[in-house]
Amino acid sequence: MLVRRDFSRSSPIAEPHAVTIGNFDGVHLGHQAILARVRTEARERGIASCVVTFEPHPRELFSPQAAPTRLTSLREKCELLAEHGVQRIQVLRFNRAFAGLSPDEFIDRVLVEGLNAKWVMIGEDFRFGAKRAGDFAYLKAAGERLGFEVLAMPTVKSGNGGDAVRVSSSTVREVLSAGDVERAASLLGRPYSISGRVVHGDKLGRVLGWPTANVEMQHNRPPLTGIYAVRVEGLGANPLNAVASLGVRPTVTNSGLVKLEAYIFDFNEDIYGRHIRVDFIKKIRDEEKFSDLETLKAQIAKDADEARRILESRD
Repeated sequence: MLVRRDFSRSSPIAEPHAVTIGNFDGVHLGHQAILARVRTEARERGIASCVVTFEPHPRELFSPQAAPTRLTSLREKCELLAEHGVQRIQVLRFNRAFAGLSPDEFIDRVLVEGLNAKWVMIGEDFRFGAKRAGDFAYLKAAGERLGFEVLAMPTVKSGNGGDAVRVSSSTVREVLSAGDVERAASLLGRPYSISGRVVHGDKLGRVLGWPTANVEMQHNRPPLTGIYAVRVEGLGANPLNAVASLGVRPTVTNSGLVKLEAYIFDFNEDIYGRHIRVDFIKKIRDEEKFSDLETLKAQIAKDADEARRILESRD
């Protein structure tokens, strides 16, 4: 897989691509349906598949305080897209200059000059160009003039009958905020996860008798908090069972910084600097402020027992 962050006007004309465009935050089942169609079209046409995405999220530029929490960092997103067979990822730097491009400028610079697009699929609600002036009808008309086909992906729903919900990043955020990681997994097609490098912490877990792997967070606003039964990937051939805390640790600090700490059961190796992924399997409880460290220590033991029970019942 090739990840590219910029276009150069001096570059030769790109090989032709089947393209889809969007934020793809979370790479949920709706996104996966689009990716499957892009792969199929690219294979049948003998061209490369490509996802065009943005960094940062457009709403982080215009209204950072009101922007949605991210489900995935850019690295996590790229890893997930690669798992779904994308051959190329074009990351567009979303700044005010880029946001000011007219719909026609976006089409010319990105789809025609940058990617030599021959087939394009977008979500039904996708908008592009300054003031979100471009939509499906605009892009389809441009494609007819410029020689590429444009299709819209119908909404993907999860559930049956009146209980069916639209699969979207917003829906995933809502269920994660409520602590329902099992429902989130059904929308994502996999457990929700956070990945990162294991870094040094304040060693409090070791003092308490529960040494944890501290996972470096890319953002301080995760879509969920609390204590969870989790599985840790990246430290061997099989995932390892663990209990994890994700939150601001109110018993030990008032910094407001979010930490992800995982105590891996029956594990005692030096893993500083390793890149791991924490899969959230079931919520145990909300984060809580305890009166002292001894009370916290006792609660950790209870949480660990509960996490073991949950995970062993699923093995």
